[in-house]
Amino acid sequence: MPSFMKDAIKKTFVELLEELPMSSITVKMIVEKCGINRNSFYYYYQDLPSLVEEMVKDEADTIIEKYDTIDSIETALRAAISFCEQNRRAILHIYNSVSRDVFEQYLWKVCDYVVTTYAKTLFHDVVIAPSDAEIILRFYRCECFGLAIEWLNQKMESNVEAHIIRFCQLYKGMAEEMILRATEKNASDLIAETP
Repeated sequence: MPSFMKDAIKKTFVELLEELPMSSITVKMIVEKCGINRNSFYYYYQDLPSLVEEMVKDEADTIIEKYDTIDSIETALRAAISFCEQNRRAILHIYNSVSRDVFEQYLWKVCDYVVTTYAKTLFHDVVIAPSDAEIILRFYRCECFGLAIEWLNQKMESNVEAHIIRFCQLYKGMAEEMILRATEKNASDLIAETP
């Protein structure tokens, strides 16, 4: 079966999500709006949750491909939020459905990717203990994910762009300070180990 049919199923599903909560959408509604039969839907997807999972995974992969380099925490946060900004109502309907865990899993994947990519810039030419690097990365992953989840919990109503800008102004220099402390710890550990 042609892939245009699969694309039509996804497009129709998103259109329905813009109008209705996910719990109100049925396979019958999708196939009728698409003008296809039920077998065509089930050729590609086992059920609606499998359709949601593929769509969310594809969107996460698209964002990851788009941001092959990240030079600031602001860019990292914007990338994580961009995961949600497109088709806001559809995203909120998925987020408030039984498929929320799938959505959160891929949002975490995006946050992990953008923070890890940002770390290449952050840790450039710096030698710190792997355990310290992981602590710093975990902190930023959780910040990124937490800000996105909070925004979703507020039904995406706040001006997230202004919030990100202000957040980054307040956090300015924090990553560099953490790295400095980690390098100072490494230096003091090396001195203590010297006979």
